[in-house]
Amino acid sequence: MMQRDAASTMLGMTVEHDAPGEAVVSMTVREDMLNGFAITHGGLVFTLADTAFAIACNEDERVTVAGGADIAFLKSTTVGQRLTARAIRRVVSGRNGLYDVTVTDESGDVVAEVRGRSLTTNRPHPR
Repeated sequence: MMQRDAASTMLGMTVEHDAPGEAVVSMTVREDMLNGFAITHGGLVFTLADTAFAIACNEDERVTVAGGADIAFLKSTTVGQRLTARAIRRVVSGRNGLYDVTVTDESGDVVAEVRGRSLTTNRPHPR
């Protein structure tokens, strides 16, 4: 999946860990990722979490997509900081899944918490 993810590549994301039901993805905040208050744009914090979520829930030959997600922003960050998103599956029931993602900074402080809901489709992954 990540080989075709142009958005995550453009943002400089690195997959640190990828296993069924879990993933760790990191990214260094660049100047062009800041909002008007000189802090990391919340949408980019969410994008990092969403990428880890996507990797964690796509563990077989079927495409799994987000059915929804909620985020709590807990700490701001700025240019030069390294953010890491750790996603873990909580439960899968039929085609539905529930995943938690914690985004931390380089000191281990929690930047954001995400709860994602997945939906597994019948579509195969594109080749």
